[in-house]
Amino acid sequence: MNNKFDALKDDDSGDHDQNEENSTQKDGEKEKTERDKNQSSSKRKVEQFWRFYSHMVRPGDLKGHSDFHLFKEGIKPMWEDDANKNGGKWIIPLRKGLASLCWENLILAMLGEQFMVGEEICGAVVSVRFQEDIISIWNKTASNQATTARIRDTLRRVLNLPPNTIMEYKTHTDSIKDNSSFRNTKITL
Repeated sequence: MNNKFDALKDDDSGDHDQNEENSTQKDGEKEKTERDKNQSSSKRKVEQFWRFYSHMVRPGDLKGHSDFHLFKEGIKPMWEDDANKNGGKWIIPLRKGLASLCWENLILAMLGEQFMVGEEICGAVVSVRFQEDIISIWNKTASNQATTARIRDTLRRVLNLPPNTIMEYKTHTDSIKDNSSFRNTKITL
């Protein structure tokens, strides 16, 4: 018996099965405790956000030309930011009157991690314009087609978009080339 595995193999008492079961049970309890902590933390974050959000003006109530940016802490809503420079965004034009509901659904989906793409989501923008409003969601890696497709499909679901809704994916590199999007528009709250 050179190691503990040999001892378990040669032991006919059956005690090792009970120890293994207790170990598995303890691991399961640890995972449940960790999951409960994460859910509790997420719930607190959503509650904190909701307290703030409930006092904000909704995009549909804004007049003229305005943008709201909601990005993860440490990520600036700029193409040049390290988290954004290799990424892109899904752009969805909306009929007037839909921005507030779509924006709320989008940010709740982001907070609730419904996109299931890990740390890939950088942030979102809602742009209020005279003729239409625009929602976009930014991600880190434009070259990952599976991830961009998952984001698109989740957007369709959480925003309850009709199948014929126009959605465009644009890399930040392309946006820089044609100088489009929301680069120098900023709203201070």
